Amino acid sequence: MENTNSIVSAGALTLLRDCVGGSAGERLLIVSEPEGNNFYDDDAPSLTAIAARSLGMTVYETEAKSFIATSADTKALVKTLSGFDHVVFFSRLGDQIRFSENVDIPPATMCYTLNRESLNSAFGTACYHGLCEIKRIIDEAFLTARSIQVTCPRGTDYRGAPENSTQPPTEVTLKRFPMLVPQPVPCMGFSGKIALSRFLIGTGSRFYEPYFQPLPNDVTAYIEDNGITEFDGPADDVTLVENHYRHVASQFNIDPWYVHSWHAGMHPGCHFSQAAESDIIRWSGSAFGNPRLLHFHTCGNYAPGEISWNILDPTIIIDDIAVWENGCLHPERLPDSARVLDRHPNLVELYRTPVRDIGLAS
Repeated sequence: MENTNSIVSAGALTLLRDCVGGSAGERLLIVSEPEGNNFYDDDAPSLTAIAARSLGMTVYETEAKSFIATSADTKALVKTLSGFDHVVFFSRLGDQIRFSENVDIPPATMCYTLNRESLNSAFGTACYHGLCEIKRIIDEAFLTARSIQVTCPRGTDYRGAPENSTQPPTEVTLKRFPMLVPQPVPCMGFSGKIALSRFLIGTGSRFYEPYFQPLPNDVTAYIEDNGITEFDGPADDVTLVENHYRHVASQFNIDPWYVHSWHAGMHPGCHFSQAAESDIIRWSGSAFGNPRLLHFHTCGNYAPGEISWNILDPTIIIDDIAVWENGCLHPERLPDSARVLDRHPNLVELYRTPVRDIGLAS
């Protein structure tokens, strides 16, 4: 029987050639999580190592614990990464340091392809450069917008326009693979109500207990600029939400009521085949790239904050154009998109027939 791990993975080649930019003779470090963590499978990093060697790269592999608890942990991690041309994370460590400041590491990439299937699906093999071009068009549309409205089937109605729009928001320090989301939209200049349903979940910035807070009933959050002004809903559920915010904020000495920014997924191949609640930690670390999900960064005056709100099937209207409509992204509706989409017919088809399975029922 043929050893399937000996076949060079198309998704791994997309990662290495198009995102990482690796070439023969360069030193690549692949960081994975310890066996048994059950977040990534073992195949995704192994297939990437095989593909890298096929490109003539010198490959090093290491395991690291899945989260950073202290500044000493961060310093120790940074030390292990020195001396390489590229670092690829199949580890949640990458998510934790991607927003870090003053971290001097080699060019690094955080991977959200959690297993062999994901790496070799349309999620992992879609044209990375094309998605980056689409991202730039979306970013420009948000930055220059005169008006933006976000709605959802459960009652979200949130409006405004970014203030100081000539200054783009801070981007992360690591590349993402695949390209999942446009730049975060700052909340200053927006107001309205957000329907919170199903659960609250952490952002991957830091880990705490409980990281996942189920919501028995919907709760409405009212926002003015960067502040939550009120939660409304059944009294017990409002108390549950408020207590969760106070609990998380007290662990890190942060502002519980701060709402920093938001963005929606942009990768039409992003998917999660299980029910979200059956594996909520893995879901929270991968499904957010699908256009059916928009998430807010809350609890803490920084991105990504510590508590995420996930809005299902959003409609986002930018200057009277429904760029996202009921959870479908339509990049072709944006000005100047034709020149990009004409170069990437496979992406055009993927946007016409997007994956809708993200582990949540409508």
